[in-house]
Amino acid sequence: MAHAHSHDHGHHHHNHAADITHFGRAFGIGIGLNLVFVAAEAAGGWWANSSALLSDAGHNLSDVLSLALAWGASVLGRQPTSARYTYGLKSATIQAALLNAALLYVALGFILWDTLNHLRHPEPVNSQLVMLIAGLGIVINGATALLFRSGQKGDANVRGAYLHMLTDALVSLGVVVGGALVYFTGWVWLDPLISLIILAVVAVGSWGLMRETVQLSLHGVPHAIDPGAVRQFLLAQPGVTHVHDLHIWPLSTRDTALTAHLVRPSGSDTDFLHHLQHKLKDEFNIGHMTVQIEPDACTHGSCDAPE
Repeated sequence: MAHAHSHDHGHHHHNHAADITHFGRAFGIGIGLNLVFVAAEAAGGWWANSSALLSDAGHNLSDVLSLALAWGASVLGRQPTSARYTYGLKSATIQAALLNAALLYVALGFILWDTLNHLRHPEPVNSQLVMLIAGLGIVINGATALLFRSGQKGDANVRGAYLHMLTDALVSLGVVVGGALVYFTGWVWLDPLISLIILAVVAVGSWGLMRETVQLSLHGVPHAIDPGAVRQFLLAQPGVTHVHDLHIWPLSTRDTALTAHLVRPSGSDTDFLHHLQHKLKDEFNIGHMTVQIEPDACTHGSCDAPE
């Protein structure tokens, strides 16, 4: 019986550190810009008597909190390992992503209640002010989304920030269009109606991220990895006849671990493990690998069929 444990600490490790530093700046800039905008949007919504603008301000405020939580989690995730936390605090990014998704839907619930009140009792709206502030939102949210665009495919936290900001830019565009319609038609009920549409778009658009973060929090296989393909890859390796006790789980929103028992009658060697380590990283983005090499399927005194 042979055990092998491997982590990829080479070229990929340094790129990862550079990415974290870059997105740390992006989080800081995004939070600063959006705090200023939320204050302006809330004041403008109150002054213009626009539920659509106030709804968007509430949503943007939840996004500021989301950015702050995601940033804090990324900092915790870089903390070194310890005797108690053998993987460090990487999983803080998963918990932050889950909390962010939950907070978003709580905020949507409060905004929905206020919007329904405005729909039942529509009031005059300062459409020109609404269009001006929402137009500013398109610029700020669009610019913030661009800060996270390059990293949104490899990290649920960064992807969450990117999708939130991109959605906010589109929502602001909807508010501008709604303000123009109210201005030209005088139909004040359009403002809360547009607010309802905004809430629906945000809720539907965020559901995929919510489902993904719940999956990660339950140690499910990350959605970008096909566990069947990983099993077939391991079975295709030279000398491997069976694979069992295969487990794949997220350490963070961007780090994945794998453990497996490989039945390989010829035993283990350094070249085999080195090849396996790098292929798992390159093909599946699995950077933490622990495998147990067994000479036959009856190593533990049982000849049960492998998983």
